[in-house]
Order: sequence, then structure tokens, then C-alpha cells
Amino acid sequence: MNFDYVQPVKIYFGKGRLQELPKVLTDFQGQGLLICSKRSIKNGLAARLFQENPQLIATFTDISENPDVTEAQECIRLIQEKEISFIVALGGGSVIDLAKVCGTLCFSEEEVAAYLGSGIALPTQRLPLIAIPTTSGTGTEVTAAAVLTNRELGKKSPIVSDNFYPDIALVDPELTLSVPKQVTANTGMDALCQAIEGYWSKGNQPICDALAIHAARLIFEHLVTTYHEPHNLEAREKMSEASLIAGLAFALPKTTSSHACSYPLTNIYGIPHGEACTLTIDYFAKVNASERLLDFAQKVGFESIDAMCEKIYDMKVAMNMRIDLKDFAISESQLADLVCLSHHPNLLNNPVEITDEILETMYRSFI
Repeated sequence: MNFDYVQPVKIYFGKGRLQELPKVLTDFQGQGLLICSKRSIKNGLAARLFQENPQLIATFTDISENPDVTEAQECIRLIQEKEISFIVALGGGSVIDLAKVCGTLCFSEEEVAAYLGSGIALPTQRLPLIAIPTTSGTGTEVTAAAVLTNRELGKKSPIVSDNFYPDIALVDPELTLSVPKQVTANTGMDALCQAIEGYWSKGNQPICDALAIHAARLIFEHLVTTYHEPHNLEAREKMSEASLIAGLAFALPKTTSSHACSYPLTNIYGIPHGEACTLTIDYFAKVNASERLLDFAQKVGFESIDAMCEKIYDMKVAMNMRIDLKDFAISESQLADLVCLSHHPNLLNNPVEITDEILETMYRSFI
């Protein structure tokens, strides 16, 4: 087997490590922009960072759950207007993804929308980025991918570039203590999907395999506890670890079928990303059943693939997550559209060829 492994992000992990940000910023020159959610403004966290880090001179908070290209364009305008030299991204996947894109496309004369799903080469210049996740799930603080939406065209798609690797990932589990229960569930199960899909991806390799096993084992053990005991700091810490490791696990192999299907489920029906991925992961585990996947299931604590799938289903029920699409009353024509739009490029990473027949059978089982 030939494989390559690279991970350029410097990682600082541990409870209370946010207080080290002033020291971290001594290595960055000029003026910084804080990109964060409105929640960080309301809970006072943004104000704390401004007080402790005088290099931060502006903030951008107009970010939706699935950030739109227009939001990125507005953030770029602010970066250029304020002559920003580096970015601190404080938030979940949406915040960090938007920061990744803006830190590079602020050097482009093209509109952000031109890069979504087009394959156009990105600028080689970029602003330094410090990523500080406040959720446990996306792993975007250690990957080269960012996902944006073009609502005008009804399109949601990842953009991938080595430019998007943050310089530093500062992971402080204490920041996740106030995450709402359903966000905890959705992001945590997203991380599980990343680990499983990274393992069975056609691009699998032994270093990422080991990371996937480690992350999945932690999620199976701690996520439901975190959901029901949101102030359990030990469980939160384990989920922050799992999220980070899952990000490392899928960053190079890439995701596959469940992520491919998540994009139309989110675009059309508004299902949150992690919940959309989780809806199909146990189904695809049975489609992808193999000796390799059995080995994975056993290494994370199950006797069989079916036992692992049952556990995933039980976790969804225990955390009040979606297990079907019945409430959408999907018509035959809508079903056909869903099948067609699920042929996202990620589907090509799946170890088994996913045909229209497989997709239709799966979606019918949900409606």
C-alpha cells in the first residue's frame, strides 16, 4: 500500500486553553478580525476576547446555520475595508468554514459564488487563521474543506483547498458546555459519520483508519451521556477529543455516501447537516458490509455490523433525532429529484457503487 499523510495544523487541546489566546497571537502581526456567531456576542465570550486581545479590532457575526455566499462576500468586504491581517474564528462549523473561505477569497477579484462547485483555482495568498471550535462535531478546525450554500441557486457544496487549513486549532472543551442539546446530538453524530465514512472510503489509509477507530469508540461511549448531561465536563472533553480526531480521520480519505445524500436533504428540506448525514449512515453501513467494516465494528466494541447499526439507530432515538422523512409527505416526483441530487461527487468515494436503485430503495424506506 502507498499512502501520504499530512496535517499542517498546530493543535492546542485542553480545558481552559482559551486563556492562552493572547500568547498565541503574539506570533501574528497586524490587526485581527473575530468571526463568530451571535451567540458568542450574547454570552459575552466575544467581549472577553476583545478585552484580552487588543489586536482584534472588528467582528463579523452575520452567519447563518448554512452560510451563504452572500454572507461570505459581506465578510470579505469588511476584511478589505479594515485591512485585516489575520482571522480568529470562534464557533461551530459554519463560522469556521466561512472564515476559511474569506481568508483566501479576500485576495480574489471574483465573487465567492463563482467558486462554489466550479473547480476554479483559488488565490495562492491567504490570511492566517486561528480556529476555535465551540461545538464537537465538524472537525473543520483541522481540515482543508469548507462548505457554503448558494440559496439563490439552491446549491450547497464543499470547496477544498490546502489554503483552508487553519494555522492553529485551539480546542477548549469548556466552550462546548452551553451548546444546545440538539446541536450536541447533530454535531456529535456528524463526527461519527466522518469517522465511519473515512474508514470505508476508497481513500482509506492506515493512519486515518486508526484515528477513525479512536474517534468512533469515544462517540459511541460518550455522546448520549453528553446529550442528557450537558454540563458533564468529562463527557464534553471526550466529545471534543472525538470531534478533533474524527476531523483528522476523514480529512484525507474524504466522506462518502451519507455526506453526499446530506446535501439535498439539507438544501431541499432544511434538515441540519449532522442530522441529515446520520439519517442514512446505518443504512449505508449495511450496503457497505464487508470484512473490513466488520473489523471496524469489532474494534469499536460490537460483535457485528448489524449490532453497530442497531446502536446507531438507538442513539438517534435516545437523542430525539430524525429516523425517517414521513413528515415531509414526499411525492414520487420529489423522490426522483432526491435520488438525482444525491449523486454528489462524494458518492464516488463509496466502496460500493451506489446506484439509483439503491438510493430509491433507501429513500422509500424513510417515507
